[in-house]
Amino acid sequence: MRVGHQTYSWEMLGDKWRGSPDDILDAVAAAGYEGVEFANSMIGDYWERPKHFEQALAKRGLKLAAFAYARAGFTDPATCDDDMAGAEKALRFAAHFSVVLGLGGPSSPTRDGYEEKLGHACRFYNEVAARGKKLGVPVALHPHSHHTSLVLTGEEYDRLLAATKASGALFNPDTGHILRGGQDVLDCCRRHAGRIVHVHCKDVDAQGRWQPMGRGICDFPALVRWLDGIGYRGWLIVEEESDLVWRDLPAAMAQNRSYLRSLGC
Repeated sequence: MRVGHQTYSWEMLGDKWRGSPDDILDAVAAAGYEGVEFANSMIGDYWERPKHFEQALAKRGLKLAAFAYARAGFTDPATCDDDMAGAEKALRFAAHFSVVLGLGGPSSPTRDGYEEKLGHACRFYNEVAARGKKLGVPVALHPHSHHTSLVLTGEEYDRLLAATKASGALFNPDTGHILRGGQDVLDCCRRHAGRIVHVHCKDVDAQGRWQPMGRGICDFPALVRWLDGIGYRGWLIVEEESDLVWRDLPAAMAQNRSYLRSLGC
């Protein structure tokens, strides 16, 4: 299993982050990661210049692990055209690098009209997955646990993945989000083992507060053993969101990389 880092650790800093995609690449390489997963919100003008991004990665000995695409939650018919236009662009970018395209989970400011919102999101995911097949791009769903999420519980995960199975949409489990939704990580992953194509790793405490890896309640040793046992050879993507990001992001990155090395990754 290869280990990479996600760009949300910088995105979450908001206006406090004034660096560039190249600064992120430098930090990821310096911390000892093999790759990086960029989101559309952080890729900058490289989104229009994939060949130049390929060169920037190679300069630092990095691989693009995946490309993540999210907008406003994919639940509003009024934004459907813009959502799909962005997805098409993201698919082409992912196709250039032959990587997975991860789609952010369905979300909305409220759960009013839940059935309609979830149904719209599933139709969107199915269409993107179908278009991804034509380009040879695996499309994976990444449910989250932020306050706007429409998919948190095990039942909701099962429902989302059942509604998108026929299209070939895959699963990008995130350990922290699974735990914050009240699920057991291994149980969730076992239920959908055949769909897992990409894995995000982050930790939380018993109150659902983000923690550096190994300092919360996630049983990463068991997860790594299980993934190895099923022959998973994809990426493990660190996505640090704890308070340490605000205090010392390089230290957080280094600690998480060291922790995964201690597990043989």
